[in-house]
Amino acid sequence: MSTPDLALYALVVFVWGTSWIGMRWQVGVVAPEVSVLWRFALAFPLMFAWAAIAGQRMRHPLSSHVYFAAMGATMFSLNLVLFYTASLYVATGLMAVVFSLASIFNLVLSAIFIGQTIRLRMVLAGIVGLTGVALMFAPEITAQELSGRALIGLGISMLATLCFCSGNIVSAAAQRRGIPVLPGTAWGMLYGTGILAVIAIARGHPLIIEWNFRYIASLLWLAIVASVIAFTAFLTLIGRTSAARAGYMTILFPVVALVVSTFVEGYRWTPLAVLGLTLVIAGNVTVLRGAR
Repeated sequence: MSTPDLALYALVVFVWGTSWIGMRWQVGVVAPEVSVLWRFALAFPLMFAWAAIAGQRMRHPLSSHVYFAAMGATMFSLNLVLFYTASLYVATGLMAVVFSLASIFNLVLSAIFIGQTIRLRMVLAGIVGLTGVALMFAPEITAQELSGRALIGLGISMLATLCFCSGNIVSAAAQRRGIPVLPGTAWGMLYGTGILAVIAIARGHPLIIEWNFRYIASLLWLAIVASVIAFTAFLTLIGRTSAARAGYMTILFPVVALVVSTFVEGYRWTPLAVLGLTLVIAGNVTVLRGAR
């Protein structure tokens, strides 16, 4: 890749790799639904502005809004609420590793809903990746005092990743109908914000903000840098190279997240964790190569 491509690649890997600890800093006084609500309430106007500047058509028929609402429910609300909740149970770096299995989950969902053929190599790659995740969580699960929390965190992270991948299927279907990515993303964020508001009010969560530096800084980082700037860089990189090559960053940002988790949360590396991360990377590389 050229120097500009490498710069975009490094930007996205760094931002998305550090966004996981930002999620953890959002959880506490403010309910997860409300924190994610503020995140997209800040992000969606910026996405609309970006789409307008890019000359994208923002008016779409009612049938398209069904896709936008589904994307909002899966990619821009519920999956992040689940990840924010999971951060209460496990290290954020481990959550990032689980999320890196999205490429494998996407294959399974594509086979179920789109009829995409899965080759044996892909099945083996999925098994290798899932084994790697199991090895990385093994020290947490086998520790008596952490076993229950680790299993809960793993389960919630898996559900969150599955939710995100369901949104990917919806997004792919929308694009096949001729709906551009930028308007779809902007509308999806808007619907996600509305869904989060309904959930927060229905559950009786106060719409508050924790007025301290860590919460405000992480909110701005997640809303502006991670949700808008990094996403813009990611789409730009896809246009300059390819989706398959850009997809390799899903292998690298969990490594960044684990490094951050090591220094900030005290994540402890073990031989099983190193082996597990190696298997996760190997499984993802195999799947992404097959997706070329």
